[in-house]
Amino acid sequence: MKVTMLWQYHSAKKPSAIFTSDWISAEEALIITDDLEKIGRLKEIEFKDEKGTSWSKKELKKLLAEIEYEPQDVTVYFDGGYQKDSKMTGIGVAIYYKQGKKSFRIRMNSLLEELESNNEAEYAAFYEAVNQLEILDVHHQVVTFRGDSQVVLNQLSGEWPCFEKVLNAWGDRIEVKLKKLGITPNYEPIVRKKNSEADHLASQALRGEEIFSQLQVEG
Repeated sequence: MKVTMLWQYHSAKKPSAIFTSDWISAEEALIITDDLEKIGRLKEIEFKDEKGTSWSKKELKKLLAEIEYEPQDVTVYFDGGYQKDSKMTGIGVAIYYKQGKKSFRIRMNSLLEELESNNEAEYAAFYEAVNQLEILDVHHQVVTFRGDSQVVLNQLSGEWPCFEKVLNAWGDRIEVKLKKLGITPNYEPIVRKKNSEADHLASQALRGEEIFSQLQVEG
């Protein structure tokens, strides 16, 4: 969970000032707050999360205790590969998240039939990624989605219009699922080189290599 800190510096007979921090983890923000309180220069402090919700120190500590063992700081990589001749589609998804004080990664792929284009394959990969988030019980938080499909990410974000009926249907399904889970998506287009993990998973699916793994990784 990321937050910004808004705090007021105060000292007797000296000027007061208000400061705002960069985005940092909530745990780090509380450590900094404790340090500011020790030197006696902190008058007021407020924390604001990525959804715009404000928290007091007491509220933030309580929230972190409640969600300690829920998946947090989730980043999703997705990719779809489409073969024109066979009309087969391979999709690949990699999900990184933290749970407690540990970091984890899920990697999965799937082979699909009867899709019509590479863009539809990318939408199908994104939709499967959201399904995996539901299984993981990710909800009511900001999730970053990264892929090399400018079409999918810019259409879902509303930056580009979508005139294709098939793609619109996928977009509607994705929006319904995200709303149901209370997920606020952060769309980040990346170059193909930085999406190699999801791309490789999609290629493996097209070769008939089914992958699903969930393991702890270094934070």
